[in-house]
Amino acid sequence: MNLARHSISSTAPVLIFDARFDPDCRIFTTSTKAGFAVYRAWPLQLLRKREITGGTLSFVVPLHTSSLLFLVGGGRSPRYPPNKVILWDDALAQEVAELEFREKVRGLACRRGWLAVALRRRVVVFQVGETVSRYGEYDTCDNAKGLLAIATAAHSTLLAIPGRQMGHIQLVHLPPCLAPQPIGPPSSTPPTRPPPAPTKHPVSIIAAHTTALSTLSVPPSGRLLATTSSRGTLIRIWDTTTGKLVRELRRGTDKAEIYGVAFRPDEREVCVWSDKGTAHVFALTSGTGASNRQSTFSPLTPFIPLPKYFDSEWSYAQYRIPSQSAHISLSAQPAKPPTADVVDEEKCVVGWIQVTPEDLDEPGRIRAIEYQLIALTYTGGWYRLALPSSSATLSAPVSSPGSARPGTPSVRDPLSTSPPSVRALSMTRPRSSSGSSFAARSDKGKERERDKDEKPGRDCILQEYRRFGRWDGWG
Repeated sequence: MNLARHSISSTAPVLIFDARFDPDCRIFTTSTKAGFAVYRAWPLQLLRKREITGGTLSFVVPLHTSSLLFLVGGGRSPRYPPNKVILWDDALAQEVAELEFREKVRGLACRRGWLAVALRRRVVVFQVGETVSRYGEYDTCDNAKGLLAIATAAHSTLLAIPGRQMGHIQLVHLPPCLAPQPIGPPSSTPPTRPPPAPTKHPVSIIAAHTTALSTLSVPPSGRLLATTSSRGTLIRIWDTTTGKLVRELRRGTDKAEIYGVAFRPDEREVCVWSDKGTAHVFALTSGTGASNRQSTFSPLTPFIPLPKYFDSEWSYAQYRIPSQSAHISLSAQPAKPPTADVVDEEKCVVGWIQVTPEDLDEPGRIRAIEYQLIALTYTGGWYRLALPSSSATLSAPVSSPGSARPGTPSVRDPLSTSPPSVRALSMTRPRSSSGSSFAARSDKGKERERDKDEKPGRDCILQEYRRFGRWDGWG
């Protein structure tokens, strides 16, 4: 009889190699060991799923909501060579074309009729139609992350890629993007006209940072550009026509790896997420009803030469993506080999969605369109988040993992990153021996706690949570 001691552990965590939204955040794709799947972002629905044998994929890039997908092999056993881009027509369930290069493919960006491929030190642009033709090639600095961003709205032209010097951005203007083909009966509204040509030649180089770039993001219009560096403390918003700095936003003070930046569709807010497991929301204009936080020293900057740090803008809303280790493993796991496929628990991708009363089964309720966030974690979490400024008009959360079982994500997690204040830096007063002063201090403490409770929260509100299933995914 074997009475040896056995450790109890749950099944291994789900491995999602890559997840990314289409340019309009209507759908998103995931690649796993079994193949890839396409989901509707909201309401969450599995649209199609393909099992691929013989290897794994590094990432799958959708061309808007069409049936055309761009596949790149990767992992320990890649399905396709990493130096190839496969054009997959999901309506035919087969490969229709392939692009081969002499080196590994680092990144992809696409829009209607166009594809840009990032290699280590160059970006190659292709025109995709009945045939695939090479349009141009642009040299860059060392681009190991495959950074590039392309504007996808009708009549937009911008392609942003790293420049030849570290920290610089090169702005390339392609032929105008075609408008999407209407579906159904013709609309009574006239088609949108292309914007007028710029009065002066737009800039082609932006010296964004002094260190290496970590992310590049543009809204569909291509009017703005968001850049971050390897330091991970600042997010800079640029005007792509004039090349001037529009806003400088601060994520925090400690170094971090920023994974991505997403513009709201109306370009009034921006969301930033990093390896700290937090998603920060910043306001870009004053018409959103929310304002970024600033240090209490900021009004003094015009009169006192304070460091630039005290004039920084901090996020007005944030959410901490919970670590999944609390309910993935019930005991200590053995050390993993360096060749194992390991997914970072905090890694995620975030996109913006528009929620209407019809989507929430409230057709009779008068309510404006609301912007919310969808966060996808590489360990299989799907989060729908509402911004705190609209929490008063939102209905109760549909489902909360915190009420479902212990060890699940918490809706309100405290965040330590905040701008400096006078109260935090003030000197402590000497003690007083009188009892009245002690009572006064206790009353003041109660008032502070009361004021703290009355202040609106800065955390995003978790509206819905879904867990990736091992067999059916999010289906």
